[in-house]
Amino acid sequence: PTLGGDGTINYYNQEDGYFYKLDENGNIVKLSDKVFHKVQNVTWAPNDDKAIIEYPDGTKISYDFNTEKQVTLPSYWEDFSFSPDGEQITSKSIGLDEDNRWLIVAGADASQATAIESIGDRAGYVYPSWSPNNQIVAYYTKGVDFDRQEIFFVGLNGENFKSTIVEGRGVEATWSQDGSNLLYSAYHSRDEYKPKLWIVGASGDEIGTNRQSLELNTWASKCTFASATDIYCAVPETLEAGAGMFPELADNTKDNLYKIDLKTGSKTLIAVPDGAYNISSLIVPENQEYLYFTDKHNDMIYQMRLE
Repeated sequence: PTLGGDGTINYYNQEDGYFYKLDENGNIVKLSDKVFHKVQNVTWAPNDDKAIIEYPDGTKISYDFNTEKQVTLPSYWEDFSFSPDGEQITSKSIGLDEDNRWLIVAGADASQATAIESIGDRAGYVYPSWSPNNQIVAYYTKGVDFDRQEIFFVGLNGENFKSTIVEGRGVEATWSQDGSNLLYSAYHSRDEYKPKLWIVGASGDEIGTNRQSLELNTWASKCTFASATDIYCAVPETLEAGAGMFPELADNTKDNLYKIDLKTGSKTLIAVPDGAYNISSLIVPENQEYLYFTDKHNDMIYQMRLE
C-alpha cells in the first residue's frame, strides 16, 4: 500500500487482482478496471498515479492509472525508484557481463534511458532511491571494517557528494519528506547484531551531519515519516540476538507502535495493538489523524485512530 496524494490509501488486492483506493471512512474505489493477475511487487510513484508492477515470471510493466496505458520494461532492470514528480525512474540494469551493469535513469515509460554510473560487481550494494528534494538518485555502501560501512550518494550529474560513515552493517534507509535527512537501520556487534535506528543529514553540505542514534531496535522499513520531523515506527517487543543479520528471527514477534519527534528528540509509545501483529509497513497521512499498517502474516490493512 501507499499514501495517495489526496490522503487516501492505494493498494493492490491479491485476491481479485484489482488496484483500489481506501479513504479514512473505509470507502473503497477501484483505481482501474484492469485486472493484474498474481502481482509480486509494486513500486508506486510519489503522486500515486503510476506504478511499476512486477510478476513472478520476471515481467515488469509501468502502468499509468490516469491514462490506463502500460509499457513493458526490460526484464534485466531491477530495483526501481520514482522521481519526486513521478515522470522518471532510476533502476539497476543488470547485464550478464559485469562490465554491462549500470545505474540508469529513464522516463517512467522506459523512454530515454541513460546510464548514470557503472556498478559492475558492486550491484548488490547499490540502492536506487530518488530523494524527495531531487538531489540524489541512489546510494551505495562499502565496508569500512567489521562493524562499519560507508554510504556514498549518487546524483544525476556526476556530483561529488560527501559520504557518511555508518556504525553498523545491513543498512536499510528511507528519506525524510523534504529529503534533508536519511533514517536508517543497521546492526552492530555491541547491540548483539540487532537492528538499531539512526538519523543523519543527507542533503548537500549537510550530508553526514547531526548523526544520532534513536535508541530503538527495529528496521527502517518498519518506519514512516508523517512530516519532516515526525516519525512513526513499529518496534518488536523482543528481538533475539542476530536479528539484524537474520530478519526471519523476528517473523513471529509482536510489534508496538512508537512516535519519534526529531525536534525534541522524544520517543513515545503510542499504542500496543490489540493483537499479535507483525507489522510490515506503516502509513500515516500528514494530518496524523489515522495510522494504517499491514500485518505480515495475513497481508491485511488495518486502520488506527491517532487523535
